[in-house]
Amino acid sequence: MKERPILFSAPMVRAILDGRKTMTRRVVKPNPVSIPEAEVAHANWVIQNRVCPFGQPGDRLWVRETWLSYRHLHKNGRDEALLIYRADGEDLPKQARGTKWRPSIFMPRWASRITLEITAVRVERVQDIGDEDAEAEGLSWCNAASPRDKFQCLWNSLNLKRGYGWDANPWVWVISFKRTNV
Repeated sequence: MKERPILFSAPMVRAILDGRKTMTRRVVKPNPVSIPEAEVAHANWVIQNRVCPFGQPGDRLWVRETWLSYRHLHKNGRDEALLIYRADGEDLPKQARGTKWRPSIFMPRWASRITLEITAVRVERVQDIGDEDAEAEGLSWCNAASPRDKFQCLWNSLNLKRGYGWDANPWVWVISFKRTNV
């Protein structure tokens, strides 16, 4: 079993904590976004036989999220370091005001509160997602008719500027997981 970090935004962390998110899609890199039709079968075979950089079933992912730490001085004189996570809301205690949020990319392992166990990994094109998988992505926003349309909205908000938008139909790692109590 291996352990690796994975980044999630505050809304996605909230969805994990609420039990709504049990799946994530990440772009396969390098990604053969535009493949001539004659080469699709070969490209599919190559991509299907890559090793997922996020891990395999049984491996664990520790979640990196936006956070801050601050020092709290108790009335009895005891000094304590406390952590706050953006996904929990933005009401900061008086002692933490003025402290800057730290980006998720800089979260060390000791500060992570969520560990996920990978239950399945596969590769597919992003547009192959169905409503059931879109529901497992944990979305609760985007004004769209179907779960798949909501996912498309989210996907473009995260990946369009990077050249991996919905219309490019990139290959993605589909990682299913369950939350653990480690």
